[in-house]
Amino acid sequence: MGKTKEEKKSKAASEQMGMEQEAMASKSQTSPGAVKVPGNEECDCCPDAPGCEWTDNPESTQRYTYFEKLDPFYPFVFNTKTNISKLGENEMRITFMGSVIPMNMRKTQQEMSIFVEVGWDEETQTPMDQFIFDCGSGVSTNYNAMNVNLGRMNKVFINHLHGDHMSDLTHMYCFGPSQGRTSPLYVFGPTRSGITTPDYMGTPGQDYDDGTRAFCQNLRKACRWHTESFSFQTTMYDGYPTQEDIQSAWGLKELPVPVEDDPWGDSYAMVPVELDWKKGGTAYDNADTGVKITYFPVIHARKGSLGYKLEWKTPRGEILSMIYTSDTKPEYNCVRQAINQRKGVDVFIHEMIVPAQIWTMKMAHMNKLPDLDSAGVKWMAMVQNSSHSPQGGFGYLLSLIKPRPRLTVATHFPVADDTVACAMKSIREHCDVHQGKQHPGYGKNAARITWSTDLMVIKVTKEEIVELRGEINDYEFGATVVVPNKTPIPAKYHDAEDNSGDPFAQIDRSTEIPSCYTEGNHCKCNYRPDGY
Repeated sequence: MGKTKEEKKSKAASEQMGMEQEAMASKSQTSPGAVKVPGNEECDCCPDAPGCEWTDNPESTQRYTYFEKLDPFYPFVFNTKTNISKLGENEMRITFMGSVIPMNMRKTQQEMSIFVEVGWDEETQTPMDQFIFDCGSGVSTNYNAMNVNLGRMNKVFINHLHGDHMSDLTHMYCFGPSQGRTSPLYVFGPTRSGITTPDYMGTPGQDYDDGTRAFCQNLRKACRWHTESFSFQTTMYDGYPTQEDIQSAWGLKELPVPVEDDPWGDSYAMVPVELDWKKGGTAYDNADTGVKITYFPVIHARKGSLGYKLEWKTPRGEILSMIYTSDTKPEYNCVRQAINQRKGVDVFIHEMIVPAQIWTMKMAHMNKLPDLDSAGVKWMAMVQNSSHSPQGGFGYLLSLIKPRPRLTVATHFPVADDTVACAMKSIREHCDVHQGKQHPGYGKNAARITWSTDLMVIKVTKEEIVELRGEINDYEFGATVVVPNKTPIPAKYHDAEDNSGDPFAQIDRSTEIPSCYTEGNHCKCNYRPDGY
């Protein structure tokens, strides 16, 4: 049956609106702040739509079937000298080490962190380059299980300074030198917000220094006892590039300078690289590895939140691209970056949360949806309005991105069969999508989408994008430590005679129970000194 005039008119109006929205995103290329979006607090013109049905069936609430059925990825292999699973020469690999919003942490999902590796260096048997984006609480366990030792973690890109995006940085920083990190820890993140606080409860308003440099400086001070106590171990090696060399090699706008007093090149040096969130720009541009990382402002909780775009020129000259927006409300900078001057992107990773009503039901362990005007729903809606993209907003944002990303990944989301099914329903109100490699025919321009969970691995080449499931050992002892093939500089606390590390330099041994002791002419054994 043919469409009525009213239906045709409605479709034309919808297409016109889509063109206008795309034009707004395009205009924002001149300046991140060029698009003025009117407040929508008093506007509620959207029609009601059917919600989702909920049950207490553990088959849908306690498992994520799609992930369970993915082919396995084995992080430990024995055909490389480093035990690292080899990447293809022209392959980018993205691993979700954390994937959920902080109030919904559970055994299967820790707070946010993704690990990106590109290419393969045959000489070192390691990736050509590698990066951490965010490092929330609990993710160190997953890095360990996925055979990414702390020595490989030297470049961390923080999207914003919420605790669920930076709390495991303490662990990575403190224990990195013990697992072979041979360089300072570089922390990329936003400059200060520039917000002056209001007067509050008798305390005058202040302009806090809440940027990445201040964060690193305070973290470095807080970790002083740890770093000194471990500095009988090697923390420096001969031949580390100069500050000028690093600035040139990585395309940094300013000379990299450690906070506090650590010598340049020491692996306990912490080097902040502040990024002007107001302007956007290039954070990292390495001609040797072909990786360029740019950043742009997003809307989340407070001024100063960033999204990142990684572009890698492969050895055969192709460009592979990934966007990680981290937490954000639906906004046009993400759309513009994903359109990418009509070139599109390979992988678009963007946050999503469940609607406030569902969030409240799940958090309160209810068996049915609460009223929309209940206190709990209103509170959750307030959090959502400050910071996040609900599943319907995510769907609308995705509908604006043309060409579609080769793979769109919803993250920061508490996955289970029921929540994913409900989110899929909301997204399909706005655009055709399908989950999985095989296109089931939801439309000519259907977008491939997936929902991330911890240990999901995405292998990206120009030929294909493959989702895999990390196959780990729950009792894994540790990631393989790659012993540095460099000349060590004597430790800060060392034996003056042979320059070896001195583990006794900072302790009082007067009450120690010795393994062996001398009594007269005889040696007495309390316990074996070899540990057995």
